Amino acid sequence: MSFERMFDESALFRLCFVCTGNICRSPMAEVVFTDLIRKAGLENRIGVMSAGTGDWHVGERSDDRTITALAAHGYDGAQHRAKQFDPGWFDELDLVVVFDHSQERILKAWASTEHDRSKVQLLLSFDKDQSSQLDVPDPYYSDAAFFDQILSMIEHASSALFDQIKPGIQGVK
Repeated sequence: MSFERMFDESALFRLCFVCTGNICRSPMAEVVFTDLIRKAGLENRIGVMSAGTGDWHVGERSDDRTITALAAHGYDGAQHRAKQFDPGWFDELDLVVVFDHSQERILKAWASTEHDRSKVQLLLSFDKDQSSQLDVPDPYYSDAAFFDQILSMIEHASSALFDQIKPGIQGVK
């Protein structure tokens, strides 16, 4: 889903996954969540995108290990290009999902209101099976096998998050 589509007013619910560089965890979650949206036929009701807290990789593709892990699970992550989160986006977003406490602190510091700070939530907090862990580890300095493990964590937590959002979206006419 493109950045421009994210802000299409026809989307009833808009969320952004935010990791550190927007080349590993957040693109995985964006692709997985987009697939869940497509399978549920809710493409015009939920907008999703991803970004990073830092600008190191802006314009770059996802890490090759991210693309490979996604492909091994039947997803296409090849079109992704990294971008940095802009605090001005808070007004347009309903939920900002982060992967660790560091990102949570950064995004809450960037939020100018308590309402915007309340939009920042840890991904694993939506998944009762993983909520005790809270942080999704950064696979960047690890091997390809760890990317697969992280993708599995993200898939499970994304499904739990989607299951919480879906009833409210489907109930709106």
